[in-house]
Order: sequence, then C-alpha cells, then structure tokens
Amino acid sequence: MPPPRNPMVATLLSLRGNGRASVYTEPMWGLSMQLVLPYASVFMLALGVHDAQIGLLATIFTLSQVVFGLLSGVITDKLGRRVTTAVFDIVAWSVPCLVWALAQDFWWFLVASVINGAWQVTQNSWDCLLVEDVDRSEIPRVYSLIKVAADFSALFAPIAALLVANLGLVPAVRILYVNAFVIMSLKIWLLYRFTTETATGLVRMEQTRGVSIWSALRGYRPVLGLIVRSRGTIFSLAIAAIVAAVALITSTFWQVVISQRLGVPDALLPFFPMVRSLLSVLFLFTVIARLTHARSLKAPTLVGFAVYLAGQLLLVSIPASEGSADTRTYVMLAGCLVLDAFGAGILFMISESLVALHVDRHERSRVMAVQRTAVMLVTAPFGWFSGWLSAMDRSWPFVLTSVLLLLGLVVAARLWVTTHDETGTAA
Repeated sequence: MPPPRNPMVATLLSLRGNGRASVYTEPMWGLSMQLVLPYASVFMLALGVHDAQIGLLATIFTLSQVVFGLLSGVITDKLGRRVTTAVFDIVAWSVPCLVWALAQDFWWFLVASVINGAWQVTQNSWDCLLVEDVDRSEIPRVYSLIKVAADFSALFAPIAALLVANLGLVPAVRILYVNAFVIMSLKIWLLYRFTTETATGLVRMEQTRGVSIWSALRGYRPVLGLIVRSRGTIFSLAIAAIVAAVALITSTFWQVVISQRLGVPDALLPFFPMVRSLLSVLFLFTVIARLTHARSLKAPTLVGFAVYLAGQLLLVSIPASEGSADTRTYVMLAGCLVLDAFGAGILFMISESLVALHVDRHERSRVMAVQRTAVMLVTAPFGWFSGWLSAMDRSWPFVLTSVLLLLGLVVAARLWVTTHDETGTAA
C-alpha cells in the first residue's frame, strides 16, 4: 500500500484544466507585483506623499473597487470568465504599473489607484474560472495552493533589495514597476492561452446574450434576496470584511512602521515579506493543511484569528528606535513574522473558501460580485482612518487591526454557520 501523500501535494498533482492553469501561473504574480509591493508605501513617502494621503489613496482604491465590484458579475457573465479575466487584468495591472513607474506626485498615484480598482472585476471572473470546474471538496486546498504559489516568488526578494542598495529607492522601484508590467502581461497571456470557458460561464453567456448591462444590473434584486436570506452568506461576508480590512491596513502601513518607526533600512524591507511568505508556505503544507483537513473549519478559524492578533499586539509593543533598528527590534519582528505568516495564511484561505462554499452555485458570479462590493464598502473607510492614525503615531494602525481581529474572533466563536452538506463533508 503506497504511503499517504500530503493532501496539498495530492491536490497540486491532480489539478487539471482551468484549476491547473490558474495555480501554475500564479507565481508570476509574485515575480512581478510582489517584488515591488514592499516598497510601494515608502516609494510614495519618498516622492512627497504624506501618511494621511497614503491612507486616502487606500480608501479611494477601495471605493474604486466598489464600483467595479458591482459591475463585475454582469461583465463576467456577459463576456465570460476567460475573456473578462484577460481584458481586466490588462486594465487593472498592466496599465497602472506604467503609471506607477512614471509617478511624480500624489496625483499620479491617485490615477493609478482608480484604474487599479478594476482588479475587482478580474478577481470575480478569475475566482469563477478557478473553482467552477473544480470538485467542491477541493476548494479550500486550491485556495491554499494559490497562496503557496504566490508566496514561493518571495525567493526573488533579494533582487529588489540589490536594486535598491545599488541604485537608490526611487530609481530601483521605477525599474521594478516596469518589470511588473512585463511579467504581468506575460502571465495574462499564458492564463488566457491555457484555459477554456467554464460550463457555468457558457450557460451565463447564453442567458445574458442581448441583455444590456443596465437591465442585468436590475437583476441584482433577487440576488440580494438570496444573500439576505442566507445566514451562511452573511456570516462569510462578515469574516471576509474583517480579514479584508486587516489586509488593507497591513499592506499599506506595515512597511511604513518598520521603516520610519523601527529604523529598518530600505534595502532590507523586501526580506520581511520574503520570510513571511516562506513561513506561510511551510505552514500551509504542514500545520494549516492538517487543521483545515478536518470536518469543521471553525476551530482553524478561531486559531487563525488568535495567532494573527498575537502578532499584531507584538508589533505594537516593539519600542521605537532612536536610529537604526537594534537586535531586540529584529528579534521581536521575527516573532511578528512567524505569527503573521500563520494567521494571515490560514485566514486568507478560510475567508475565501467560506465565501465560495456558501455561495449559490447557479448565481456564483453575481452573488460574489455583490459580496465583494459589500466587503469593499465596509473596508473603504479603514484606509483613510488608518492613515489619519499613522500621521499621529505609526503604531496606531496596528492597534486598529488588533481590535478588528478580536472582533473576528468573537464573530467566529459566537455566530459560526456550518456550510450546507453536498459532499458528505461539513465545514
């Protein structure tokens, strides 16, 4: 009898069709955007953008996602999952990368943020492309593989550090944005080349043929009814909104706080997300894989919120540095990375899986569009608010994330809703 394989490895090797193409091209996201994201906020600071403006840009970006998110279901159904993903990946990523590469001041970043909000359209269509032809029982592990695929690219973080160390922050980041434009454009082509339209997508394209966008938008009314009547959908929305708000704040201000408050040199900034990503991969293939392989996702969700909360509290407790970061600062930051890697990794996978598991499969694109719009509306104010907090004290945004994670812990503990049983496995 052959030895049992790790469930994550088994899923990776058994993927076919759209699922395989989506997972296998995902590392290219890391080779493009992940190389530059650690510098995004400090790049803005270097060009004269202030903390409050950075927070405002995060809110504008989120509001742009609300508009595109509302339209995403209609666009995905009319154009199909495959075409929508290709077209709006170009709009949402390739075009803004060029704007960021040429940016001079706040207004350039504002334009890029508005365009980048089109990401919500491709997020909807890409999710449908990823999971609609995948066995329902495999969905949590497929989302874990997506996280792993993106995180593996962290191995290339030293490239960004080398550029910054030799060329300086601003010239190096401009080069990294040009690189992101090239790699993302190649990723878009490969994904389009090796995928096909899903069965559900073909049905929805036929059903919406000849129907105007405005008429299709009016069809959201029964979709809203489906969401409101589903306790599971409302619960999954609450979890997704909390996780999204924390992700918005940490992605915007984590690099700012360790650079400006804790004294970490610019050249070292990409190594922190690199280590976090590699730890996340390790956890996803070991501890997280075993925790989420159980019949219920409730216990892993509670553990995820608790561990992530501990990481945020540890970050807040690190004393501000007078000059460069000292040994104690790096040791405490290492602890933060371990806790964040586990907490963020498991919560990303679970929040995405809960939304996918609770959704009505026949109305997936429109329901997920409304869900994402609702999540964006809830999280939008947190960008501006965390920027306002950061302008007063750069550790305060992480006091806010701690409160949000504590709220998530309470919601998951008191209001958990089990997914409907289709395959004999409850969640």
